[in-house]
Amino acid sequence: MIDDIDQIMAVMERAFDPHFGEAWSRRQVEDALVMGNCHYLLVGEDGSEPDQGQPAAGFSLSRTGVDEEELLLFAVMPGHRGKGLGGRLLTLLAVASRARGAERLLLEMRRGNPAESLYRRFGFLPVGERPKYYRTSDGTRLDAVTFAVDLSQ
Repeated sequence: MIDDIDQIMAVMERAFDPHFGEAWSRRQVEDALVMGNCHYLLVGEDGSEPDQGQPAAGFSLSRTGVDEEELLLFAVMPGHRGKGLGGRLLTLLAVASRARGAERLLLEMRRGNPAESLYRRFGFLPVGERPKYYRTSDGTRLDAVTFAVDLSQ
């Protein structure tokens, strides 16, 4: 699992803009995975699980609840965006989440996140909002929007 955490951290370092403070520390990722109800997926540049020694091009980290799964982190390397890897990751996540008993997949993101178009294409719809929830590195406050997609169909 250590090698996989290295992969997650490498993608996160390149994919997340530090201005928004969305990236997690290695310790946060490790602690989440130790809890037992958190799961991750890695994809290589071809959309399949990367072979040993091959770099990951994207990852997801999610947490399983009773009948829901929450997408906690999701990223694709900037050089690999627009190639269908985000959609592939969401499809793999939906399949794995259903297998764990989830009927709904949730995520929360800052308003204006460019990934919103990908999530909407996948069927996510806004279901809630937290005004001024996020704080950027310069102190600006941004709304959080919660999205959900039904997996029971």
